[in-house]
Amino acid sequence: MISFFTQTTLGRLLATFLISMVPVVELRGGLPYGIALGLPYPLALTAAVLGNMVPVPFIIVYIRRVFAWLRKHFVKLDGLITKLEQKAHVKGHMVQKYSALGLCLLVAIPLPGTGAWTGALVAAMLDMRLKKAVPTISLGVLTAAGIMTAVTFGVIHLT
Repeated sequence: MISFFTQTTLGRLLATFLISMVPVVELRGGLPYGIALGLPYPLALTAAVLGNMVPVPFIIVYIRRVFAWLRKHFVKLDGLITKLEQKAHVKGHMVQKYSALGLCLLVAIPLPGTGAWTGALVAAMLDMRLKKAVPTISLGVLTAAGIMTAVTFGVIHLT
């Protein structure tokens, strides 16, 4: 099974796509992974961007309901959920101040605590509409992809 994900083009694409869907790791882990596996850059980029974007509309639309359900059925998770909401509100100040540009920058900077998941959570907490949030987050993801491409190919050195 593991050889499927590392030795076939379809498996490498799927692995890159799935890794890019994971919170915290997202595209900043998926894109270099796909390239390291030997995927041609356009395929790795496409899989990473699509994988990173798939959860976004679901987070924006459903996260408040998910949080409410978790609080009701798993009371011990209340502290974690509260921390996530507080994090979103803190990062939301930049988004409120700079609007779409702030959200795009929040998503584009490939550091921990940023990215499409955080951007979608902030958009949800600020009651942003999908029509505004998704294109803005997409632009941020594409910008992050450009930065990660430069880092992966050694154009930018992070030392």
